[in-house]
Amino acid sequence: MDRRSFLKTSTVGAGAAAASTLAAPAVAQGRMTWRMVTTWPRNFPGLGTGAQRLADRITAATDGMLTVELYSAGEIVPALQSVDAVIDGSAEMMHGAAYYWQNKSVGLSFFTGVPFGMTSREMSAWVRFMGGQELWDELYDQFGLIGFMSGDTGTQSGGWFQNELSGIEDVQGLRFRTPGLGGQVWEKMGASVTNLAGGEIFAALQSGALDAAEFVGPYNDLALGFHQVRKHFYTTSFIEPGLATEFVVDKAKYMDLPSNMQAIIRDACQAEYDHTASEFYANDPIALNTLVEEHGVTTYPQFPDSILEAGANASRELLIEILDTADPISKRVAENFIQSLNLVRGRTENQDMGFLEARDRFFDISDLA
Repeated sequence: MDRRSFLKTSTVGAGAAAASTLAAPAVAQGRMTWRMVTTWPRNFPGLGTGAQRLADRITAATDGMLTVELYSAGEIVPALQSVDAVIDGSAEMMHGAAYYWQNKSVGLSFFTGVPFGMTSREMSAWVRFMGGQELWDELYDQFGLIGFMSGDTGTQSGGWFQNELSGIEDVQGLRFRTPGLGGQVWEKMGASVTNLAGGEIFAALQSGALDAAEFVGPYNDLALGFHQVRKHFYTTSFIEPGLATEFVVDKAKYMDLPSNMQAIIRDACQAEYDHTASEFYANDPIALNTLVEEHGVTTYPQFPDSILEAGANASRELLIEILDTADPISKRVAENFIQSLNLVRGRTENQDMGFLEARDRFFDISDLA
């Protein structure tokens, strides 16, 4: 899918948007229609299409008793106002990324991705089995919301740059799009950081307002056309090792649903979390080959050591600051995250990494493809 095919459908006329905003949820003979706003352009690979699949899953599983209508970024509210639309009642549901709302509570960022933190498998273990969901529920309860993991991109890419980075000195003053705790880490390293919605990044790179940007990875970045304006691509992120998207619902309305509908929403989110992970794993390598072979992109598997070391030091410093200064619930989120990471990383490092190292060293079947 090229950039124009989904961007041209990502907004609608002001009249339609106003009508959608003012319309009340339809209720007829026990049937309801709820609005889901998203932070993604319509038809955007993996994220936008994942949000649509989730809406369709809920609608189908409830046999239309709860019909979910999706509105992409800009159709009711701008992308980065999506959670506010649920808080103020303009929509019943939202699909986005929790770190976009860290200005409301820094604890929310932990449910998207933490620099040098959990992989997606570790994140899933934390949220589902190690107290993460309960803390998330408590955090969002302050805003009358409830949130669920709804998509998994896996380890994201490091970003697009004008030139190869030789070391930490090249980061100083770099105008860089990157959100969440990762953005704060890059700021500590010397970059000038801003956050933009996905559909706004290309224009900022093209105009020169940004020097560099990271978004998700090859599958999404190819669709957004970043290769047209930047040719140096770092394929491994240290700030987003296991990004999870979120599905957020007005809690009072969710609790008013019959228990079977509540279960459908929870189970549909989990199914879509796993489905999205497979979609990215299947399509990222195909997209990366296209970027290199058809568009002349130069790739780098990792940032220079001086950047990684500075990033790790900044990440530790940021966690200490959160533990020392954050609001009480965010502090408990951080404490639980750190305790859980110290436990689950043993599983990853003692088993997964050993296998991956052995496969890389001894099992070459490229000649059989």
